[in-house]
Amino acid sequence: MLKYLNQNEAINVDLELFNEYKFSVDQLMELAGLSCAHAIAKCFPAERFGRVLVCCGPGNNGGDGLVCARHLALMGYLPVLYYPKPTPKPLYENLAHQCKRMEIESISECPSVALAAECYDLIVDALFGFSFKPPVRADFVPVVELLQQTKLPIASVDIPSGWDVEAGKLNECDMEPTLLISLTAPKLCAKHFKGKHHFLGGRFVPPALQRKYELNLPTYPGNEMCLEL
Repeated sequence: MLKYLNQNEAINVDLELFNEYKFSVDQLMELAGLSCAHAIAKCFPAERFGRVLVCCGPGNNGGDGLVCARHLALMGYLPVLYYPKPTPKPLYENLAHQCKRMEIESISECPSVALAAECYDLIVDALFGFSFKPPVRADFVPVVELLQQTKLPIASVDIPSGWDVEAGKLNECDMEPTLLISLTAPKLCAKHFKGKHHFLGGRFVPPALQRKYELNLPTYPGNEMCLEL
């Protein structure tokens, strides 16, 4: 039976990937972001959902979003980045620079609900990962409110923003994505997900690590980067 990770397990799995298996952060981020782009393409074809607002936070989840935006651009989408608090570290600066050189537009202000409905077909939520602890910081209040109020479909990366990694939706959070892309293995909050599509991405987990944490991950079909749960 597929295992759903609690917060400590999710942190420890990442640490082991870095320390024991010698994956680099940017290596895993590239694989995660690519998996997210593939999952989005399966659920939201570019012909109908081509205009994508990609909302990125300051941590690894936001890095996944930057990678995802780059791959979406290569797949025929027109992503636009909203990255309100860029992380001043070379890895994130390089990812943002790559998006810029890919001619991906970036906006400095969070659009209103009405403007988002007019300009975009889909929102990618790559704000907060499994280390998130409420409350939402002031820089991200407008975009979290957009996610809660919009009627546009939302694709959330690993953890829907504003949700508790274990308990799921908190009292003050009304956001329910259409697509949840769990990375490496689903987190406990995914058990509370009621949206249409739940995908697993991150086809890189070594067999010994799977056995140690009893992840019981499903077999990815063929050469797929993601699979629907």
